[in-house]
Amino acid sequence: MSDGAPEVTSGGTGGATGSGAGLPEPTLELDCRGLPCPRPVIELARHLGDVAPGEVLAVVAEDPAARADVPAWARMRAQEYLGEDVAVDGVARYLVRRRD
Repeated sequence: MSDGAPEVTSGGTGGATGSGAGLPEPTLELDCRGLPCPRPVIELARHLGDVAPGEVLAVVAEDPAARADVPAWARMRAQEYLGEDVAVDGVARYLVRRRD
């Protein structure tokens, strides 16, 4: 991620563990590790159109503000916040289902 852009992967290759294990596997995962606030939410907004309505987009972010920012963004944009789980390396992963 040397250019400051998130890594975008299909199929949620980061995997998940912990309390969110019942959450759906995302169609697309954004690796926003190392990006400061508000970049994870900016990248979420940029890439929402990369998934079809009904599909799930995940944001993996170390930024502590993402815990509040992602659900708030989903509410403001009328998207469905599904919750948080943990990527394989222990970093938080936030899942959003595209509604429209």
